[in-house]
Formats: sequence, structure tokens, C-alpha cells
Amino acid sequence: MMSKLKFGFYWAASCGGCEIAVLDMDEDLLEVLDVADVVFWPVAMDIKYKDVEAMEDGYMDVVFFNGAVRNSEQEHLAKLLRKKAKYMVAFGSCAYTGGIPGLANVSNREEIFDVVYLKSPSTVNPKKIVPRTEVEVPEGELTLPVFYDVVKPLDRVVDVDYYLPGCPPPSSLVLDAVRVIASGQLPAKGSVLAPELSVCDECPRKKENKQITEIKRIVDHTPDPDKCLLEQGFICMGPATRGGCGARCINANMPCTGCGGPCPGAIEQGSAMISALSTILGLAAEKEEGFDFEELLTQLKDPVGTFYKYSLAGSIINRKVKR
Repeated sequence: MMSKLKFGFYWAASCGGCEIAVLDMDEDLLEVLDVADVVFWPVAMDIKYKDVEAMEDGYMDVVFFNGAVRNSEQEHLAKLLRKKAKYMVAFGSCAYTGGIPGLANVSNREEIFDVVYLKSPSTVNPKKIVPRTEVEVPEGELTLPVFYDVVKPLDRVVDVDYYLPGCPPPSSLVLDAVRVIASGQLPAKGSVLAPELSVCDECPRKKENKQITEIKRIVDHTPDPDKCLLEQGFICMGPATRGGCGARCINANMPCTGCGGPCPGAIEQGSAMISALSTILGLAAEKEEGFDFEELLTQLKDPVGTFYKYSLAGSIINRKVKR
């Protein structure tokens, strides 16, 4: 009988939804446990730094690392787990492209601390105390991790073998990834463990008239459930987002927000979507006399949060630079 694989899971800068995605496999979780023992999972078992440090290098077959790297503790664990694992999987949007935490890169650490600890309307902090990495108390020295100036996806900190996209990854993709790993028939290093198609390819809606004359927000309008959301004027990231989710958000009458990351071959997700939108706007401009680009663009609220909601930290221009 073959010995079981050894899996590890770690949660860095993320909401924790990826941990729930593992449980969302329901009874299929038993299939995972048939082929692997979970030997490291801080959210579910008591384990200390010293326990991980005592493991032999390469002791774990696979570590599923979810979350971006926001502070020094997360960087330390990323590097430690990289040593202790044969394969490192960037598990979910935050580890893959920086995710929603990566939107913090429009500010630096000083600006974030000002808002959170000093200037928000609900904050009462007359002594202007902000977190420090070290402080002496009667019982000894207390420490906190260093809060970094920028958020980084996992592969900008350590070498990553595979990527499993989604916010969180659909349980079907998680199970498929486990099956591929258990079979030993692994794809090329650096592969994204998801289908090579876009969300548009999975979308069942009718696509007829690729023109936009108005940009709408989902909070103000209810979409027609049968027509392409983009053609209705809702910014849907489907054309620039890798599929594998079954277009679940779209089937719930909500536009795709891009959690699957860039499509195969795209340099980055945000610019790919901007290019696709520009083409559609160009078609409308050719057919409609007096078409006003500038007026239309004023209807587009929060371009960074729209086009780079999950991918800012992993993009080419990945942060705000102060001069």
C-alpha cells in the first residue's frame, strides 16, 4: 500500500474563505483524506513555529498557501513552508495575484495607519498611539510583525509551483487539483490548475450587440437575466477572467468581478479588460453620431477597484508611488 501524501494549509493576508473552500468539498473531503494526511493547518490544529522548524526539508508533499504577504510573519512562514514542502500552491486569488488585500497598494503604510488609528471619525486616540513592533511590559518584551509598505502575491516572495485561482477557489477545482497531485501526473511548473478558457466561454447569456452607450452600476439597476451583462452596460470582467467557476456570479445575475485571474496568455488582467472595453466602446462610437467618450467614462466609478479588484498587487503597475 502506498503511503499517504502529506498536505499543509496556511492562511496569510486573506479573509479565510479559502479555508472554508476546503470544507465546501463536503463528502468529497473524505476522498482527500484517503490520499493525504493534513499535517499542518493552524486554523484547525494546534501547531507552533518550532513544530514546523523541526520538520525535515521537503517533509510535506504540498502546501496550499492562501493569502497575500502583508507583513514579516507571513513572509517568514512563506519562506519556512517553502523549505518544508516539495510543492507550493498559491491557493486562491490573494496568494495568486494579491487579491482584495492588494488594493491597499494605492496607499502606503503611513497613510493606512493614519486612517485606521488616527483620523477615522470613530477613533479616539489622543496620544496618537500606533502599533509598534516591540514594546516592553512588566512581563517582558511583546512583539508584533512588521507591517509592510506594500502587499505582495506569494510568487514575489518565494518560488511557486502551481496556482489555484478563485475567491475562493471552487471546491470542484480544489478536488481536481488534489486528484492531479495524487495521480503524480502534474502539469508543467507554473501552471494554473484551472481550465484554459474565459468566464465568457462558460456564460450562457445571449451575446448579440457588442455596444455600450451607458455604464450602469449593479446597485442602481437590475440586469436582464438573459442578456450579456457587458452589452447591458454593466462592467463584467468575464472577457478578461479565467474560467473554471461555471460563471456562478453571472448565473446569480451579478457581473464577474475577476477573481479567477487573467486568461491564459494575458500579460495582466486589468489592461486586458480595459483593452476589451475600449474595443466595445469603439464599436459604439462608430455607429452612434455624437458619441461622447468623456461623458461615458465619468460613469465609470473606481477604475482601479473595477479592473484590478483582485490583481493590483500582481500587476505591472502594482502600487502607488509617492514622489
